[in-house]
Amino acid sequence: MSKIKDGGPAFAFAVPERFVAAHEGMYLRDWFAGQALPLVARMEYTRGHHIIARDAYAMADAMIKAREATDE
Repeated sequence: MSKIKDGGPAFAFAVPERFVAAHEGMYLRDWFAGQALPLVARMEYTRGHHIIARDAYAMADAMIKAREATDE
C-alpha cells in the first residue's frame, strides 16, 4: 500500500531561531478536501456522507497530483 501524499502543511511558518519549518493544524490535502466539499456535497446530496467525504478527498488527491505535475 502506498503512502497517501498529503501535500505538506497548509499553513506553514518559519521558525528562524531553529531554522526549521513548523506547522500547526491541517495538511494541504485536508485543506483541498475541505474546499472541494461544498461542490461534492452539492453534486451528490442524495448519497451518504461517507461517499461525499471519499469523493472530496479524491478531488483533493487529484489537485495535489496536478500541483506536482506543474512543479516538474
